[in-house]
Amino acid sequence: MGKRLIVQRRGRGGSVFRHPGWKKVGAIRYRPYNEEEFREKVLRGRVVDLLHDPGRGVPVARIIFEDGTEMFNVASEGLALGTIVYYGRKAPQNLGSILPVGRISEGSYICNVELKPGDGGKIARASGTYAIVLAHSANTTTIQLPSGKVKEIDSRCRATIGIVAGGGRIEKPFLKAGKVYHLSKSKAWKYPTVRGKAMNAYAHPHGGGSHKSRRRGSTPKPRTAPPGQKVGHFASKRTGRRKG
Repeated sequence: MGKRLIVQRRGRGGSVFRHPGWKKVGAIRYRPYNEEEFREKVLRGRVVDLLHDPGRGVPVARIIFEDGTEMFNVASEGLALGTIVYYGRKAPQNLGSILPVGRISEGSYICNVELKPGDGGKIARASGTYAIVLAHSANTTTIQLPSGKVKEIDSRCRATIGIVAGGGRIEKPFLKAGKVYHLSKSKAWKYPTVRGKAMNAYAHPHGGGSHKSRRRGSTPKPRTAPPGQKVGHFASKRTGRRKG
């Protein structure tokens, strides 16, 4: 009788694999999208707190607007307690202010960019990342993503002025396994990860035999393979020896 693989156990959805959402600060997203309010008004907000969100490498700014509403946003580099930020289509382009990308100057660094108006922010949210406004057209804006890819998005999509804080975080090594252990607890990772070929045959399809004699993971598996069979390389674009 074999042993269930970790991908099979994860799919069951037990408490060990559940994301610890109750430890989180809250939803890091823009306030609900009201096109009329966003187009006509300029709301003034104040950064009242910079918080640590467990499992997130970016400080979170707690912003309270003059109408009494509250919002959590990824903190831009240089943002401090008491900083005044602006929200709206006609807002000044200050650090931490939120505007539609169609109103932001070309060449500006932006973060927490929406892909569709009202989705709350999807792009450039990790520490030290940013997107660049390249060009404007009638209803779309071309931006460069953190990966270097160029993408066209709706000019009404909201974005924050500045670079995400916490840059250089990954340059420091973990140094000891305990640091990775605590990070994995906050993210619902399973740590440590054991290679399939290091297991016995009953525990994994790659297990059993000497390490050098088998290459079981080299056989591609289909994308639709069920958990347990879907191990190693899967959905490969091409197979065989390269020629030419």
